[in-house]
Amino acid sequence: MKQIIDAIAAEFGTTKKDAKAMIERVFEGVIAEAQAEGKFRVSGFGTFTIKEKAARKGRNPKTGETIDIAAKTVLAFKAAKDVLD
Repeated sequence: MKQIIDAIAAEFGTTKKDAKAMIERVFEGVIAEAQAEGKFRVSGFGTFTIKEKAARKGRNPKTGETIDIAAKTVLAFKAAKDVLD
């Protein structure tokens, strides 16, 4: 993230503190929109979606013990074709 902050600060002639605040605000907006609408699309970049992951069984790789993994909500990202080319 430091590289993005430095690039924004240099491009817009602002402080790194202000650039960081701008970037954080953008991410807050993406999260809020995804939560409200279920997804947030950035044309030419990709789509952020809210997904529910079901509870499941897992295994502790160190001991081999079976464990329960709780259900959770995650923010997923799928890149646009242009990004992957």
